[in-house]
Parts: sequence; structure tokens; C-alpha cells
Amino acid sequence: MLSEEAKDKLRQTLEKIQAWPSVYMFKFILEPDQDRLDQLVALFPPESEILRKYSTGGRYISLTIKEVMLSAEEVVARYDKASEVPGVITL
Repeated sequence: MLSEEAKDKLRQTLEKIQAWPSVYMFKFILEPDQDRLDQLVALFPPESEILRKYSTGGRYISLTIKEVMLSAEEVVARYDKASEVPGVITL
């Protein structure tokens, strides 16, 4: 779970650089465990664009997920939920 300080910093940054609503690009890295991958993907609606890319050695997978978000608060909430999935690194 993200700390309140991290949430506030992310929220402030997003409000400065992004106009809402907007397409937002989430980025995550994790080991290619199907259960954790399913948990992470389940946080996004089916119409989201999801790009999966494996590392050269296949030890990690990166996900780039694009979704229309209505506010910085929605982005922060999504990152907060993603941080609850074990082993997920948010970028």
C-alpha cells in the first residue's frame, strides 16, 4: 500500500502535468506469476489497452496499461490497489 506522503506527491505531480479526463499510461513490473498477473489485470476494465513485454531472460514481465482516467485521484487510487498485489513494482 502506498504511504500517504507518496499518494500526496503523486497526486500533486499529476494535477500539475495532466489535464483531466485523459488517457493515462500505467507501468508495472513483476515476475511472470499467472495469479499475480491476473490480480493486476483485474484492476483494469476490459477496454483498457494492455501491452505485455517479457525481459530478455524471461524473469520479469512489464505491463503498460492505458486507460481513460477522470482525475488524478483515480490514478492514485489505482496505483494504491496495484501496490497491494505482492511483488508488483509500480513505475
